Amino acid sequence: MKTIQDWIKEYPIISELAAVKEVLWTNPKKEPFQTGAKKLPLNENDVKDAEKRLKRFAPYIAKVFPETREHRGIIESPIVSIPAMRQKLSQMYEHPLEGEFLLKCDSHLPISGSIKARGGIYEVLKHAETLAIQHGLLSIEDDYSILDSEKFRNFFSEYSIAVGSTGNLGLSIGIMSAKLGFKVTVHMSADAKKWKKDLLKSKGVTVIEYKEDYSKAVEEGRKQADRDPKCYFIDDENSRDLFLGYAVAAYRLKKQLEELNITVDENHPLFVYLPCGVGGGPGGVAFGLKLIYQDHVHCFFAEPTHSPCMLLGLVTGLHDQVSVQDFGIDNITSADGLAVGRPSGFVGQTIEPLLSGSYTVSDHELFKLLSALADTENICLEPSALAGVIGPVKLSTEIQGKEYVQNHNLKDQMKNAVHLMWATGGSMVPKETMDEYYKKGVELFF
Repeated sequence: MKTIQDWIKEYPIISELAAVKEVLWTNPKKEPFQTGAKKLPLNENDVKDAEKRLKRFAPYIAKVFPETREHRGIIESPIVSIPAMRQKLSQMYEHPLEGEFLLKCDSHLPISGSIKARGGIYEVLKHAETLAIQHGLLSIEDDYSILDSEKFRNFFSEYSIAVGSTGNLGLSIGIMSAKLGFKVTVHMSADAKKWKKDLLKSKGVTVIEYKEDYSKAVEEGRKQADRDPKCYFIDDENSRDLFLGYAVAAYRLKKQLEELNITVDENHPLFVYLPCGVGGGPGGVAFGLKLIYQDHVHCFFAEPTHSPCMLLGLVTGLHDQVSVQDFGIDNITSADGLAVGRPSGFVGQTIEPLLSGSYTVSDHELFKLLSALADTENICLEPSALAGVIGPVKLSTEIQGKEYVQNHNLKDQMKNAVHLMWATGGSMVPKETMDEYYKKGVELFF
């Protein structure tokens, strides 16, 4: 059995991770897309299948969630340019930053206000479709708006759904499941915010709270489903359906970038910075983006210094066989959506040949970035969602970032680069809570 010192000797970066310092790591196992793609358990057809399913459900979603009607039941978020924030970041970190800065506002996705509205809602819809088709109540040729009826709600009420969550996944699954008529239980970890629990309860969702972290919540959700043959467990650690729901985002992003006349090619690289908890959301998005842009997109995961589970899994090659607690890291962070101690093995192994790298960021920096984005662009995000915003700074100031640019022959292209930060949540945070976050960020500047 290796000691922490043995691991440090083999991978010196673990010394800094164990000391909860900010790091940037570039992935030595990243491959050219053409070779890496041969190792993937999923492909473009799987993502296209998920995209078609979401389109089938669009009439139902538009009917029961009025906020989606403008986009005909397609749950999507805007991309916004954030030039003032680029200027602010240059000033904050005393380093000139090149390229175009864009924010992908999954913070403002309809229904549950976070990236989890993609994978979480998709998996609930897929399960509902499977049950209804199996029982002869639905055909894929039907207008799915018929699901908004007592007949279907009564049918789904015979079944239940369970999930373990730090907050945002629970919101998306709870809201969608309850709307369809399922009995739904969300097992919430200690770091889940009270307002998220209260919102779920107001929708008729059963919320069970634990003093332990995310892994305990998942374990208890799994046990609940094991006891009840009519209970479906949504497994954030291993679900291919969640992963594919997130991957659909990449195909929609391609269309949005084209509409903005933004080119992604050899001379115009795309860098994407994705906040990472257990890995499903960022893994799915990165997977979809690599399918489209191949070697012209460079995906980086972002984790809190106190919860670098995916980074530890990738560095050691142990994936879900290792947790942050194994290295004396406490997994306590204000970035509640990213407060995960053990990564998804499925995601880690899937994304390993595709991922450019990963970095960590302290809560201190997250709050400073939160107040800076609110001041410069009038966009309010929850702390977790700011993890991606510091990505371009890491890439251009850290030695490993500069080496990555050099090794990939990107130096001359950086002035044409597009930096896309994935804002994963925030629009549903109560105003008084957001005001507290903002105040804390402002205080840290002085």
